[in-house]
Amino acid sequence: MGDKAMYDLYRQVWGELTAPGAQFEVITTEVRGQTVRAYKNAPASVRDLWLSSVQFADRDYIVYGDERLTYAQTHERVDALAAWMIDQGVQPGDHVAIAMRNFPEWMQAYWAALRIGGVVVGMNAWWVSHEMAYGLNDAKPKVLVLDQERLDRLQDVKGEIPPTVMLGVRLNAQQNAGANNIIDFEAAIAAGRGEPLPHVDIHPDSDATIFYTSGTTGYPKGAQLTHRGCVSNLFSLMFAGALTAGINVKKGLVVPGATPVIPSALITTPLFHVTANNCAAYTLTAAGGKMVHMYRWEAGEALRLIEKERISSMSGVPTMARELINHPDFAKTDTSSLVALSGGGAQLQPDLVHKIDNTVPTARPGTGYGMTETCGIITSIGGDYFVDKADSCGPAMPIYETKIVDSDGKVVPKGSAGELWVKGAQVIRGYLNRPEATASTITDGWLHTGDGARMDEDGFLYIVDRLKDMVIRGGENIYCAEVEAALFKHPAIAEVTVFGVPDERLGEEVGAAVFFKAGESATEDELRNHCAAFMAKHKVPRYFWFVQEPLPRNASGKFLKREVRDKFAKLLAEA
Repeated sequence: MGDKAMYDLYRQVWGELTAPGAQFEVITTEVRGQTVRAYKNAPASVRDLWLSSVQFADRDYIVYGDERLTYAQTHERVDALAAWMIDQGVQPGDHVAIAMRNFPEWMQAYWAALRIGGVVVGMNAWWVSHEMAYGLNDAKPKVLVLDQERLDRLQDVKGEIPPTVMLGVRLNAQQNAGANNIIDFEAAIAAGRGEPLPHVDIHPDSDATIFYTSGTTGYPKGAQLTHRGCVSNLFSLMFAGALTAGINVKKGLVVPGATPVIPSALITTPLFHVTANNCAAYTLTAAGGKMVHMYRWEAGEALRLIEKERISSMSGVPTMARELINHPDFAKTDTSSLVALSGGGAQLQPDLVHKIDNTVPTARPGTGYGMTETCGIITSIGGDYFVDKADSCGPAMPIYETKIVDSDGKVVPKGSAGELWVKGAQVIRGYLNRPEATASTITDGWLHTGDGARMDEDGFLYIVDRLKDMVIRGGENIYCAEVEAALFKHPAIAEVTVFGVPDERLGEEVGAAVFFKAGESATEDELRNHCAAFMAKHKVPRYFWFVQEPLPRNASGKFLKREVRDKFAKLLAEA
């Protein structure tokens, strides 16, 4: 472990950055009837963040394949699209849904809606038809921005979705001709060019974005991320960067006042998640940086882009960093521009932390722990401190109060494990149309994370258990109850329990133990095809185990899920 001086320096720089008058000064304010910590100097709204980026006019902003947009070009397109949205009746507080891959139009639509006080609904691009219909009926957007793949999926449920203006992105020729009353994205921009935009007052605690999280009952929940929460997350990320820089200055590794490198990042995860949107896109936009999009993740292509675009940071799920440095082209690719190689969505394994540090000469490992329900990160850790505490996710950022509690909500002794609760300006307003879920998840401003954690003597947190019945597959949260609900719709199944099993590449995979009704049966492929009709393919179990006796239960009749999971995980490891 690092010496005392190492952590004394950490606390010293932390204190300097958050002191009265400093950039990251922390104050208390009232939010939804609760007194919470907030950053004094954070922007008032996400709209203000976007407008401030006009100063970077000539810099590259979005790169996708051979396409390249500067900040000035993007602002012009965003303004035109915002004007078009107003013509469609979008007013402050109205919902604008986005359902597409990480095309350049994603962020353009995002900023356009927020520019006029709209609320962006980020729809999971992996949703199948009925999941899309559910989300649209839950959010009821005035405008839906979608690509060809998502449009094709909606054909099966056209009669089930509410009225909405559809704006098509990169559609095939017949759709561009106006089939199905789809308006072309470029035509909308052309129609809005030159139109004046009204001034909009945005309350900090109004919704900015709604991102859907997997649901425990088979239906996803729309987390309501506020403007205050989103800009606070930006400041938490900026604070983490300033903390590292400040420590390096104190160590003499960086010359004070040196011209900072303009950041550029490879966007490897979907923009309908806080990792890519609230963390990567926000920080790049605030710093005048460049975001480089990929059609889909492929390590060889990522290496090519890192070299070509001089990428300074890449953040994705841990498997991406592992695949990057294990790729046969890694040694012959110029990765000298990389200064950070980090992961989120799941904990980086300690061996990967050290492998990054030893393999990429210019880059340091880093990670953050967070949730959709906190608009992004709760903790952050990187560099020497991550190497020293490779199984930690770091300390909570300055605007969080934290406590670790037992099953009765009582604080456990320091160093002991319990459920992590957090309170601060980044906590969501609640779940759209779900007052019961909101009340059970947020108590007097305290968010129940559902993760078991402990805190060490330096204030660094360690996630030690998952209290929620959930699988994290490649950074995607999958609630077991949702998969079980789909499987129980199969007529041959009498009992089923779903759980996560270890997977070297994705962290976890979905497994299911099934007991059939007397005289009934089904094959693995039949059950997978059955599930695929109800949910996105990443939720469909990879492993099935067919048992000959009813699943074991406890005295209250609940399946002994952990016992079943451990049994089959062991069999899988031995196979």
